[in-house]
This record gives sequence, C-alpha cells and structure tokens, in this order.
Amino acid sequence: MTANISRRTLLAATGTAALVGTAAPAYGGSAAPADLLKANWKPSREDKALVGRWARDTWRSLVAMTDERTGLPADNIGESVTNPVRSKYTSPTNIGGYLWSTVVARHLGIISPQESLRRVTQTLTTMKNVVHHQPSGMYFNWYDEATGEVLHVDPDGTRPITPFVSSVDNAWFACALMVVRNAEPRARALADELLNRMNFKFYYNPAARPGGLMRGGFFETQPPDEATDQGNHAGVGPDVYYRKFHYDTCNTEARIAGYVGFALNQVPHTQYFATYRTFPDSCDWSWVEQKPKGVHRTYLGLDVFEGTYSYRGMRMVPSWGGDMFESLMPDLFVPEATWAPRSWGINHPLTVRAQIEHGLDDAKYGYWGFSPASNPKGGYSVYGVEALGMDPNGYPSDLEGTNFDAGFEGCREGTNPNPKYGDGVVTPHAAFLAMAYAPRQAIDNLSKIENTLHAYGGGGFYDSVAVKSGLIAKRYLSLDQAMVMGAIGNAFGNDLIRRNFASRTVESRIRPLIAMEQFESGLE
Repeated sequence: MTANISRRTLLAATGTAALVGTAAPAYGGSAAPADLLKANWKPSREDKALVGRWARDTWRSLVAMTDERTGLPADNIGESVTNPVRSKYTSPTNIGGYLWSTVVARHLGIISPQESLRRVTQTLTTMKNVVHHQPSGMYFNWYDEATGEVLHVDPDGTRPITPFVSSVDNAWFACALMVVRNAEPRARALADELLNRMNFKFYYNPAARPGGLMRGGFFETQPPDEATDQGNHAGVGPDVYYRKFHYDTCNTEARIAGYVGFALNQVPHTQYFATYRTFPDSCDWSWVEQKPKGVHRTYLGLDVFEGTYSYRGMRMVPSWGGDMFESLMPDLFVPEATWAPRSWGINHPLTVRAQIEHGLDDAKYGYWGFSPASNPKGGYSVYGVEALGMDPNGYPSDLEGTNFDAGFEGCREGTNPNPKYGDGVVTPHAAFLAMAYAPRQAIDNLSKIENTLHAYGGGGFYDSVAVKSGLIAKRYLSLDQAMVMGAIGNAFGNDLIRRNFASRTVESRIRPLIAMEQFESGLE
C-alpha cells in the first residue's frame, strides 16, 4: 500500500499580513480518503481574512498570559484579556508554545520584527538564568511565570512537590528552540546556547525493551512519596531518580521526545520501532477496547506488529485516547505525512476523517474536534473519539463520559459496542490541528463554533464548548492557543513551523527512519 503526496503552495495577502495557503496532500491508492481531502483547495479572500482575525485574537490571549518582566506565559487565564488573571505557574511546554507563536505572529504581520526579537530574547534570557537540572540542561516542570522560580508546591497549591524533569515537556521546549534559531537569526546564538546543553540521552533506557524506550522523566532528588529507579542513562553528573513509567506506544504526543533525540543525535533510531503501534492481538491484551488486526514487519532488526483499529470502514493506528492532540501535535514540527507517506501520510488524514465522521455522523453533535481541554463544567478533562484509542477507561467525546467498548474478538464480549452519546464537547484547537488535512471542513466547523455556539471571546476561541447545553469553558490555555498559532502558521504560512524546525541535518536524521515504515492503515 503506497501513498503519493503532492503539495502546491498558494500565495495570497490580506491587509498587511501575507497569508500562505498550502494545499492538502493528495493521496492515491485504496487508502485515499479522497472525499475528505481536497488536493486543489485554495483559500478564498474571505478564508484568509477570517483566519487572519482568528490569529490576531489568539495572539492577544498569549500576550495577556505573558508576564511583562520575565517573558514567561502563564499556563492559563480566564476570559478577560484586558485584565487577565494569570495562573501563577507555567511549564517548558507553555514557554515553548509562546516562542513558536511569536514566530507565527511575526510572519503574519501581527507584530513587527523588532517586537518579535524583543519578546524572544526576553524569554530566552529568562530561561538561560532560571534554575534547572544542569547536568542534562533540562528544565523542571513548573515555574512561577512572574518570577521564574521553580515551584515546590503543586499548581493547585494544595501539596508540596519534588520538582520533576519531564521528557515530553522539555522536548516541546527544544522544538521551539529549533524553530527560533532558524526563524529568528538574531536570536540564534541564544537559542543554540540553551539547546546545545540539553541531553535527551538522560531519558533513553536501552534496557526497557529491545530497541530501548524513552522514560517519562526524573527527579533530581528522591521524592518522599513515590517509588523510583535510581540511575543515570547519560552517565553525566550524579544519579537521578526516574519515574518508573516509559512511553511505550507510538501514536502519542510523547513521540516528539524521540524525534528531538534523533535530531540531536542523542537517541538511537531503534527507539522509534520499540514502541507499540497497537498492543499485541493475543488474549493477554484483551483488556483494551478493540482487537487489533495487522501484520508483523522487521525494521532495524526489530519485530514490529503493524496493528490497526477499525472505525467506520477505516483502519488506522490508534492513539492512546483517540484525541487529535496525541496524533497531530508532533506533526506541527515534523512533516510526518510528507516524510512517511506509507505510514503517517495515510494515518493522519484518516484520523481527521474519523474525528469529523464521529462528530457529524456517529454521535450527531453537528460539530467535531475532540482533544483534552478545559471541562465546560470546570477543571480539566480528556476528550477524544474513544473508538480510536487504546485506553480502556476512554477519552469520551461528551460530558457524560460515554464509554465505547467493542470487545476483544475471541477473548471477551464488548460491554458497549453501540453507545448513545450525550452532550458532546468540542475543543477548537483540535479543529485547527486538522487544518493541514481538511482545511475547508476545519474552517467551516470553526466558523460554526464561533457564530452558532458563541464560544469565542477577545482572545479567540474559548477552550471548549458543550454543543447541546451550550456550556462554555471561558478560559484560555497557553498550550492550546499555541497549537492554534502553530497550525495557522503551517496552513497559511507555507509550513512555517515545519520548515524552520526541519533543517537539512534534522531531516537527514528523521526522514529516512520514518520513511521506511508501512502502516496497515487504509480503507477496509
């Protein structure tokens, strides 16, 4: 099964900002969801003006989140962007998101080159000086955005914590540094200084499985309330205290840590094939919601079960929760569909198609786009198309937490193979992530969310909305807003984020690796 990708760059302008529309990939063969992906899509003048307004308002929310002295964005704010109430904590992911959003804002003419340089330099200077784990060059998970101090109390302010060094959070920050050094040459030396001291070998455990796996992260000092593995995979500096879990599935946001490790030549390529596409198809794994089907192939000497799940006549490699964030956020940086046409080039557009069909045809919400976000009833929750996820507890698509379970053929019966859905929760950033593969559908869906559901404020789209009750999570999360900006930068900026991330060296270290694989994804 093969897929051929052709891209066409479409140039246009709106106001003072040059918006570039990149056509959705075209696919040949039986895997092509041709009814969804329009190879000749061209943004209209109205499309460019509309998305330009969304970008300006989204940027306004990011500015409102960002401390004026440190240049660090808060994790979230409420609905006001004129009198923002900041969360008083941030993470390396949030900081990275603000940096790549600044690059997009400059490219779209929302801010001047001078303001872009000032903002990037301010943030990087702060990060150069904050307390971090020096042997690895990695940052702790939580900082006070107003002071840059490491937090020793959890973000809820309820209990003491031992500062944690996360592999995925540091990978997103490293991605931002890799974008900044190419997109903002005047800040390159500063970005390189921070990037060059980051060593992702600290997370790579060669003994976890044949090929090795990436750990979730480590503590610099032993936490009093958690069992850990003492060690040091990099062999640099004193031992650290690793959390016991590893990232062992492929289609999650955690694959970005491996990509960065490959790009920096710090992690061996076998790690990519050591992760599961699905869990095995034996009854020992029948606790998941669906029995996978697939074949075994060998890459770099490792046996890989190319398993897939089935949904509405499509077969695809599932994510853990069936959400857009896990599947498509790494694709903001690594042009996976282009570099791996026989795997991600088929899987990504099918994932988008499945999300659309779930919202419109299966659950009949009238809207689509499901990803972890703020809960309209308060707090934070995970959302997804559960049939596309391996998690037996499920990432539901509605407020009621409706669970899908098809059973495991030959091993156990399903508990809920034909669920009835309730009050669906759509998350706008998920539709933006889909824009690279279904631009017309994404823009139309987002327009309805703004104009019919009114889930829009002075800082752009609110974080989520329940479509039947009309409940809206009226706050802005910096990560979700940064995904919006990154998606716009790629779809209307000639792959702005991808091409600044993917230097020739980066491409040479990632593209041949992922290009060799063939998923069993396609139409049944």
